[in-house]
Amino acid sequence: MDEVHEEQSQPLDQEEDNEIRTESAAFVQGEPRQDGNGPPKVDSEVEVLHEKVTKQIIKEGHGQKPSKYSTCFLHYRAWTESTLHKFEDTWNEQKPVELVLGKEKKEMTGLAIGLSSMKSGERALLHVGWELGYGKEGSFSFPNVPPMADIIYEAELIGFDETREGKARGDMTVEERIGAADRRKMDGNALFKEEKLEEAMQQYEMAIAYMGDDFMFQLFGKYRDMALAVKNPCHLNMAACMIKLKRYEEAIMQCNIVLAEEENNVKALFRRGKARAELGQTDAAREDYLKVRKFAPEDKAVVRELRLLAEHDKALYQKQKEIYKGIFGPRPEPKPKRTNWLVLFWQWLLSLFYRLFKRERYKAD
Repeated sequence: MDEVHEEQSQPLDQEEDNEIRTESAAFVQGEPRQDGNGPPKVDSEVEVLHEKVTKQIIKEGHGQKPSKYSTCFLHYRAWTESTLHKFEDTWNEQKPVELVLGKEKKEMTGLAIGLSSMKSGERALLHVGWELGYGKEGSFSFPNVPPMADIIYEAELIGFDETREGKARGDMTVEERIGAADRRKMDGNALFKEEKLEEAMQQYEMAIAYMGDDFMFQLFGKYRDMALAVKNPCHLNMAACMIKLKRYEEAIMQCNIVLAEEENNVKALFRRGKARAELGQTDAAREDYLKVRKFAPEDKAVVRELRLLAEHDKALYQKQKEIYKGIFGPRPEPKPKRTNWLVLFWQWLLSLFYRLFKRERYKAD
């Protein structure tokens, strides 16, 4: 799909070649699950990488390890070891960090040593001595790290590019960055077709990493259109995968990114509607589906989803009706009154006395 009208001409429940349907995929990106704000507890073997760097594997990776001058894409959290104060978390921003091994900043030396021992998709806990971190002076800007602070990293290597010269994204031309992102996207498509779902998701996220906000802000005209034609399908693929794996809030976020650029993108509206419907936000979901129907009135998928919403609302009404019936119960039937013969006798006796009294009074008059 190179243009919006081409995308809209396809059924919503089918995918074009550059936007693979990932609804049977296992979600492998995003923020890992953990309790609290401290480092995760890891029971795996401690591997000594350097006098000041150790590693424990949280999740195994696959493939080769990066070499010197490889451009690595990663997510990480960082804590000071003594106080367990978390001073950085790239998962919160949902944007991978880029680091070129051998050209990293001085304070990232220990992290780079850990990355060089990791495979794509691997997540590990790294303990780094202050000498290979923020040093004797620490950092009093951002991030705020005290002097001589040993550091704990929870790092995930999403993937890496092997380049001889270690060319970072910032040193690439516009065409080179768009081309690199497009290759990642196509690699992800190929991996998905082979059912290598984890590797495919990593490729999509790395493709998006080439299209950061700072880069997109500088693009106009045909270059911006070229970049969006690569970036948006990756977001839509991730949204489809998140819906399948019940990560509905994250799916909505991915769709919102696309809709910020193309407010009438039918695939983004459709998938956001599905995610909202699963969260019980039926009014918002119906609003998205009606927008889709405006642009694709004959599409069977949106007609089906609107029908399912109507059926859901009807079933919900019936369920609520049954609940209220159970709470308040049926209206009680009036009970027949029992005949009290004693009362009837006294009423008859009083009536008799009254009649006799009236008769005697009439005779007297």
